[in-house]
Amino acid sequence: MQLRDHIATAEGKRRYVRTLFATIADRYDLITVVLSYGQDRRWKRRLLDLAAPPAGAAVLDLATGTGDIAFAFASRGAHVVGLDITPRMIDLARIKAPSGATAAFLVGDMLALPFPASSFDIVTTGYGLRNVPDLPRAIDEIVRVLKPGGQALSLDFDRPSNALVRTVYLWYLILVGGAVGWLLHRDPDTYRYIPASIRQYPGAAAVGRMMEQRGFSRARHYRVLGGLMAIHHAVK
Repeated sequence: MQLRDHIATAEGKRRYVRTLFATIADRYDLITVVLSYGQDRRWKRRLLDLAAPPAGAAVLDLATGTGDIAFAFASRGAHVVGLDITPRMIDLARIKAPSGATAAFLVGDMLALPFPASSFDIVTTGYGLRNVPDLPRAIDEIVRVLKPGGQALSLDFDRPSNALVRTVYLWYLILVGGAVGWLLHRDPDTYRYIPASIRQYPGAAAVGRMMEQRGFSRARHYRVLGGLMAIHHAVK
């Protein structure tokens, strides 16, 4: 079965993504640096600056991975919960936690958040929305747990609208992802999932419209890396 067939349905994508991230967890920090040309941390700082969290803000970081965004918010005095579906990611985040960091981590599903309504001032995610098997449901859950006036911010790959740019971009990711997947895991499909998921992704503009249709009063996105990436910033 080809990769695109594995992720063609919501249930198939759910199974595939869970297996994939369990496989790559220990190389996750390395691969984010490689595929972002070393810019990943700068993009996450931009997300943090857009949120401008006040001290004591309650922050939920979804698909937290090894905790980079969570730790960045904690360093500004926020009280942060990082959630990820992959237990190994949470183990690594706890190992990385700086001394005194006001961040807690738990395993959980962003399609069924284990929190009451209106629990958080800010919800963030890095590379999360593109990977969920049910994007509208994920947005509904984010809206539900945000307080009125709360913010949601997401950093992710975008799906370029220009067909030529999109084709070149996806082939680049296929070739680079295949090479890196073979070197690190002896499986070229490991990181070819990224361009496969981008093909399914509606793109930043469409995601922004979906956010406004599902409960945000406004949602905008900012182009990153010439539009190959994007940061969403939405307000409930």
